[in-house]
Amino acid sequence: MKTVLVVVMVAVAIAGAAARPATSADAAFQQLRSLSGNWEGKDEEGSAVRTNFRVVAGNTAVLETLKHADMEEMLTLYSVDGDSIALQHYCPTNNAPRMRATPAAGQLKQLAFTFQGAGNLPDSEIGHQHKLVIEFVDANHVTEHWTWRSKGKDTLMVFRFTRK
Repeated sequence: MKTVLVVVMVAVAIAGAAARPATSADAAFQQLRSLSGNWEGKDEEGSAVRTNFRVVAGNTAVLETLKHADMEEMLTLYSVDGDSIALQHYCPTNNAPRMRATPAAGQLKQLAFTFQGAGNLPDSEIGHQHKLVIEFVDANHVTEHWTWRSKGKDTLMVFRFTRK
């Protein structure tokens, strides 16, 4: 009897998951999951940068661990949220920006994340990551365009990565 109950529960779960139509966010998230592994690269000044993407939480999130030559490690967690991809960034500056990208149908070449707010950021004039654009160049190359905002001024940091 227990076996029958388990089989029925699994079948109901699979049917429920299949009933939800796939969205552009699902396709974009699949693209993020495909980045799983180690990556190395350089910024625009030639400084070394490396990152790692890891699929976590039962394939429902992607955790990126990024290390720039001159900075402490940063963590970014990506997950599907309705028709968008939600991003939570954990920065050595002790604030945690939240961003969101809503991909257009069929658009898998880039994700543009825009600032939605931040934890531990009492004033928007304080330096924080404000935007991220991820370009999916090909299966072994990705470029990240991070925008740092401080006192209303934006500074762009571009990291070009190759899969290792």
